[in-house]
Amino acid sequence: MVDFVLVGALLTLFFMSVVQLMLVLHVRNTLIDAAASGARYGSLSDRTFADARTRTAELIAGSLNSEFSRDVTSTEVTIEGIRTLEVTVRAPLPVVGLIGPRETLEVKGHADLPG
Repeated sequence: MVDFVLVGALLTLFFMSVVQLMLVLHVRNTLIDAAASGARYGSLSDRTFADARTRTAELIAGSLNSEFSRDVTSTEVTIEGIRTLEVTVRAPLPVVGLIGPRETLEVKGHADLPG
């Protein structure tokens, strides 16, 4: 009986750690996809950098939670001589469930600007 409790607790802890790691990776991948989609949207000829931020925030709020879309910025950068729109998202790193320290997870999405 004691062995079952000890092994069961250890297996439960291991299983919950794997689930939390999967959640962190899901959040990270979702943020990367939203930033890249927002950058592509903002790089269209009839769109602005503000449109890129708004689109990114909408995608994040629809997929995760509006808490993750509080800090979205967009700037123009030059990568290897090419004008590029860069959308940066700073969001909480989910440590326990979706709760975690603010602005510790930073992802970026890029898209070429029409020239």
